[in-house]
Amino acid sequence: MPLLLAVALAASPTIAQMKWERRVLIVAAPSAEDASLAEQRRILGNWKAEGDTRDLSIVEVVGDQVRGASDPAATIRRKYRLPAAFTAVLIGKDGGEKLRSAKPFPAAALEATIDAMPMRKAGRR
Repeated sequence: MPLLLAVALAASPTIAQMKWERRVLIVAAPSAEDASLAEQRRILGNWKAEGDTRDLSIVEVVGDQVRGASDPAATIRRKYRLPAAFTAVLIGKDGGEKLRSAKPFPAAALEATIDAMPMRKAGRR
């Protein structure tokens, strides 16, 4: 592994370290060629500024690779009961699961769910 990549991976926090600071959207897929993964990436790419204002971090688990957190893929799959198929799970700042879907989340569903969270409401006062 190139040193720069190793440093970048080491710099990523674990999902547990994000608790109370960030909401986490876990996007899991069996492979990089998964059509649902491509669609979720497209939705999130168009929605990036909104996600930033909502303290949202994206963690992708594609096969045995993880992007956005330093947890091993097997640990994330086990802890969040991720099947081999595409799955998206929204985790609140409290560490609890808020939404789960076998299809890509539309931006409106993410916005509505996050905006209804108590910590989001408190932060907007």
